[in-house]
Amino acid sequence: MTALTAEMQKAFEVIKVFPLATASKSGIPNVAPMASVFLIDEETIWIGDNFMQKTLANVLENPKAALYVYGAGAKGCLQIKADVTVKTSGEDHAKMKAMIHAKKPNLPAKSLLILKITEIYDCMPGTEAGKQIG
Repeated sequence: MTALTAEMQKAFEVIKVFPLATASKSGIPNVAPMASVFLIDEETIWIGDNFMQKTLANVLENPKAALYVYGAGAKGCLQIKADVTVKTSGEDHAKMKAMIHAKKPNLPAKSLLILKITEIYDCMPGTEAGKQIG
């Protein structure tokens, strides 16, 4: 797996919403804003499903996603590609639910998307735009 550097990980401390791109098995794309995003380690990102419909359907059919990491306070811009596993029960699901409910107890925290990073790309404008960096 590919790992985020310490500098890349800092973006997860300041960004509040992350666009997540998925596609159905037939290739129909979907992008949705995600706020329940947790960096678990340098290779793993958890996303809590509170209101997913198309996103969840897509990753169940086609377990691949791209997460856009850019915003105020973040240094640089990243596109993270990942393999996705969905969990609706178990220890990890319970941990995710507790993490979400610690911040917003009224959210449903229905399922857990576990993103295992496979590739990282620079997406800042300039000569390095689109370059694979991890």
